[in-house]
Amino acid sequence: RAPKGATTRAGAGEATLDGAPPELLVLEMATDRFGEIAELAAIAPPSVALVTRVAAAHLHALGDLDGVEREKGDLIAALPPDGLAVLNADDPRVARMRGRTSADAVLVSTAGDEAADIRAGNIQLDRGGTAFDIVVRGGGEAVLRGGRAVPIAMPAGRDDIVLATYDVTVPARIPWLGAHFVTAALMAVAVGRRFGMTVDDVVARLTTLPPQKGRLNPLPGRAGSTILDDSYNASPAAVLAALDAMAALPAGRRIAVLGDMAELGDAAAEAHRAVGVRAAAVVDVLVTRGEAAEGIAAGARGAGMAAERVVVTYRAQDAIAAVEPWLSAETIVLVKGSAITRMEHVAAGLLAAPESAADVLVRQDAAWRQIVLVRPDRPTWLEIDLGAIADNTRLLKARSGGAQLMAVIKADAYGHGAVRVARTVLHNGADRLGVACLAEAAALRREGIDAPILVLGWTPAWQARDAVGVDAALAVYDDQTARALDEAGRDLGRIVTVHVKVDTGLHRLGLPPGEAPAFLRSLATMPHLVVEGVFTHLAAADERAAPAREATDAQLDAFRALLGELDAAGLRPPLAHAANSAAVLGRSDAAFDLVRPGIALYGLEPSPDVGGADLRPALSWKTQVAQVHVLAPGEAVGYGRTWTADRPSRVATIPVGYADGFRRAPERWRHVLVRGAESPLVGRVSMDQAAIDVTDIPGVRVGDEVVLIGRQGERSLRAETVAGWLGTINYEVVSQILARVARV
Repeated sequence: RAPKGATTRAGAGEATLDGAPPELLVLEMATDRFGEIAELAAIAPPSVALVTRVAAAHLHALGDLDGVEREKGDLIAALPPDGLAVLNADDPRVARMRGRTSADAVLVSTAGDEAADIRAGNIQLDRGGTAFDIVVRGGGEAVLRGGRAVPIAMPAGRDDIVLATYDVTVPARIPWLGAHFVTAALMAVAVGRRFGMTVDDVVARLTTLPPQKGRLNPLPGRAGSTILDDSYNASPAAVLAALDAMAALPAGRRIAVLGDMAELGDAAAEAHRAVGVRAAAVVDVLVTRGEAAEGIAAGARGAGMAAERVVVTYRAQDAIAAVEPWLSAETIVLVKGSAITRMEHVAAGLLAAPESAADVLVRQDAAWRQIVLVRPDRPTWLEIDLGAIADNTRLLKARSGGAQLMAVIKADAYGHGAVRVARTVLHNGADRLGVACLAEAAALRREGIDAPILVLGWTPAWQARDAVGVDAALAVYDDQTARALDEAGRDLGRIVTVHVKVDTGLHRLGLPPGEAPAFLRSLATMPHLVVEGVFTHLAAADERAAPAREATDAQLDAFRALLGELDAAGLRPPLAHAANSAAVLGRSDAAFDLVRPGIALYGLEPSPDVGGADLRPALSWKTQVAQVHVLAPGEAVGYGRTWTADRPSRVATIPVGYADGFRRAPERWRHVLVRGAESPLVGRVSMDQAAIDVTDIPGVRVGDEVVLIGRQGERSLRAETVAGWLGTINYEVVSQILARVARV
């Protein structure tokens, strides 16, 4: 509301507002497509329009900054001739919007542009807010009163004669942090003056601004730290502004926890990298959260930030844990990311009083606490619960009897996404990683993962030089490969780490136990090799029947006997290992120095005999209903017309097929879950589509979620159940879900 009795100026005229003050409707005109602002402006025609910045936001829809400028400029173009445009002179794209209207324009500047109508100077930040001077060009008027020139810092009255104008400087303060908020304050001055307020009136109101949840809001953090909660949302410009604000505050240590920035289209990679470069210049520790935010970490490392000060995470809990060792009374922690990353969870975990989260953080109502935002590339996707993988890792570590834990993440972490799983398990108790082949190790190294990695499978001699470059430990069991690795190490000036594979009964890879001592003596003569481990693999640890138990006992006895012989000869390497998932869960005598769980990390049973009651499945496979058909008796569905309706039926098409790993033959899924009920498959599964019978499920419509593996309501469909239908094992079910199915 404008003040009662205020004098306003509309265009070139004046009007005195008597009686009740006018009501002003303040709207934010949002957009995520071309033409939307024009449509909104037609619905609610503006009399005053403000544009703060043309920044990299909604680029997935608007293309580039030219598109953003064009779309935002439609708001200014919608002004009437007697309207007012308030524009940021510091952004050339905004300033030139002045040419899109015949209305008056006020330009504001925080960069000291003396041509601006309202500018700020002497901007100073402290933990309580931002202080600055407001300079209004020509804001004071010398008027003729009683035969004398009287200066006034407010619009002249109706009977005054204006003799001259002069600049007015007024000190101001807002309880918000950041020079970008000063731009908004200057615009508030412009709007206030439009409706009859003086600069002093506006300044007085600015000091009373309430805290803004999730908008660079300083909050008391653990260990006396200060949390700058900026978790509401993020764009590249906003993240850079937040980093600048933190850099301007006194602190002994500055930490940034930065999440993905969404909706950036083709500009995403460069935008994240640029943020990382800036972060490297102003923070002491950088923690990123999310897959896109890996680009921030890469940008920071590329700008010279020490690798040990850059931590990549995907879960709020892991981000919090990465920050904890650095917290102190001299520490400031910036928490920022797009809404989809839910960075308020990170802020909540860092609060000195976590019970205050509901009062001070964004998205704390009951509905938001249950929402998980996903943005798959197509309407068939995998949801990977990294929290489940973290919990499973900690459980398996606790079951390992003090041994080191090697997380086996071969085959793209059994279809769960190797890079994200690798970082998650390493944050939650894993000491090292195991992969099947050199290419898998190289892929992890390219992503900046520097933990110890063991290649469990065969590395041929012709890959020796590449293997040395990857800096992974390698399984060896023959002289040819060992000598090739030693020579490659010599040529490249590197020491190569190896683990000797011993075959105690599986008869896949490895040398017989009786040949191992001589082989280890031979390796000791190779100066560029270091033997870190000796290991075997159990053939039947996942079976409880007597013959299988006896076979496992025999393998373990043979391995123990070998270790005793190596001890006696002074040849025993530091790490001996044999236990897979089944042995970790069921054979405490198999732990030795290191355990190698694989399938159990993902919450899947090694076998029905072993089970995994304490494990949490991490993978859910989902799609959506694409169309619902009403069929009369006798109408058929799919290629070959293999299913025909025998009653009036409703059949839904789902966009998933055998090119996704949704098996066609010889066996297939028997049913899926829709609206919490079982829906049987009908007709043949094709490459990209399948059909389900929803006749007995009321209300099914386009867009409904369909669960292929996972839980929906009170029902669940486990990978083990699907494996039983297909005549295989859960390992194959999850690892054969193909790469075109997005992992989120």
